[in-house]
Amino acid sequence: MNRSKPIQGELLRLKEEIEQYAIDYGLTYYPVVFEVCNYDTICILAAQGGFPSRYPHWRFGMEYDQLSKGNIYGFQKIYELVINTDPCYAYLLSSNRIVDQKLVMAHVYGHADFFKNNAWFRTTDKRMMDVMANHGTKIRKYMNKYGQDRVEAFIDAVNSLENLLDVNVLFETAEVVRKREELERTAQEEELREDDDDVRSKVLRSYMKSKEKGEYSAEEVVVPNDKYDFKKIDENVKGTRDIMKFLMQNAPIEEWQSDIIGCLREEAYYFLPQRMTKIMNEGWASYWHSKIMTNNALKSSEIIDFADVHSGVMAMSPQSINPYKIGIELFRDIEHRWDTGKFGKEYLECTDMNKKESWDMKLGLGREKIFEVRKSHNDITFLDEYFTEEFCQRQQIFTYKFNPRTGRNEIETRDFKAIKAKLLQQLTNFGQPLIEIESSNYNNRGEMLLRHVHQGVDLDLSFAADTMKNIFMIWKRPVNIATVTEEKEYIYVYDGESFKPVKN
Repeated sequence: MNRSKPIQGELLRLKEEIEQYAIDYGLTYYPVVFEVCNYDTICILAAQGGFPSRYPHWRFGMEYDQLSKGNIYGFQKIYELVINTDPCYAYLLSSNRIVDQKLVMAHVYGHADFFKNNAWFRTTDKRMMDVMANHGTKIRKYMNKYGQDRVEAFIDAVNSLENLLDVNVLFETAEVVRKREELERTAQEEELREDDDDVRSKVLRSYMKSKEKGEYSAEEVVVPNDKYDFKKIDENVKGTRDIMKFLMQNAPIEEWQSDIIGCLREEAYYFLPQRMTKIMNEGWASYWHSKIMTNNALKSSEIIDFADVHSGVMAMSPQSINPYKIGIELFRDIEHRWDTGKFGKEYLECTDMNKKESWDMKLGLGREKIFEVRKSHNDITFLDEYFTEEFCQRQQIFTYKFNPRTGRNEIETRDFKAIKAKLLQQLTNFGQPLIEIESSNYNNRGEMLLRHVHQGVDLDLSFAADTMKNIFMIWKRPVNIATVTEEKEYIYVYDGESFKPVKN
């Protein structure tokens, strides 16, 4: 791997110039460290989430291959990569033109300001570069001790659960979380230490025996009820959405496996705010790169090149929402509305369309308002509060649906309420099913019962089957899930051999 290098010369001068513009506009952030690297290196870093010392895993290689081929065949290009740490690391592509580097630097300062000031990032560990390196060291040691294939197979199972998190954890400070979890682990270890070591060893031996035969057998891998207190574990489990944490603390697994779950869970929560604020974060960074470039940093000879790159970033397609485009336009709309006074009871109740169109109270509150919005919202609350009918019409946002007769995506509806509802539905839990634990002692047999919290979209049973198979691998007992289809409840089970409906 060609390592990244600190910037110097012209790039360092540009960094100082762009940073001063960011400061003048009121952006605040942790120190930003820019490094420059070639495209192969930036693909490797992007595949690993920006962390060069992350644990080894085949999926990072697969993602690198996709990114690299995307550039070779002209499907995509990575202009920059910025990491939510203190200091904030940002990687520049060595082949970028000077105008590109200025745009990217301005974009990075927008991200850095968002990382520091948005409420959803408040408890993310800003030392994550070191934390990821420690996780990598741990997992490499486990691979050397227990075998790479065995550890990697376990990581595969745990990674399939990284969307089964509880966003409320982000409201808790990192110190409170660490202290509470340490106390819980200590109490549980003291209570179960006497019997648990033998049980865990037996479970692991039987599981590895079944894995070597290429099959999963419920009879071989389950933990006997009389050796594991499922009833006590089940006492306060109902409604639990942090399934990775539950398995880390309660599954009959070895210490190294519990440690791996803890590492991957910590990384999943680190990335969670970025998933929750994709539209806002990219919109905020795009707003500031546009503002800094057009008002300050852009030379007349660079206008066409800047417009070409910026328009490419903002391009929308009928198939998906472009977070850069929606985000920047919504921040601009909020700024305009609060500058002109197009909000509040008087404006909303005005029925004279000509008067509303020319409405301007000259309040000049727009810049203050967008900084306020940047501080407290995530994508769902951002769109729910500020995605207005006027904005929707002005941006010509519709919902599309594939027409099998014509073989094309065609406009399904122009109705604002339907468009907004569909957009919010896609953002709720990132468009993925919301799952919580109903019981960890279902039918008094130590089985797990999950519940799909139905939010308008039916459960994809093929994905559910794969996920439940991986939970079974960790929990070692049958895993059930309750869901609703056409207002009727169904329960499905994975018992170690097959995924099937439970007969009522």
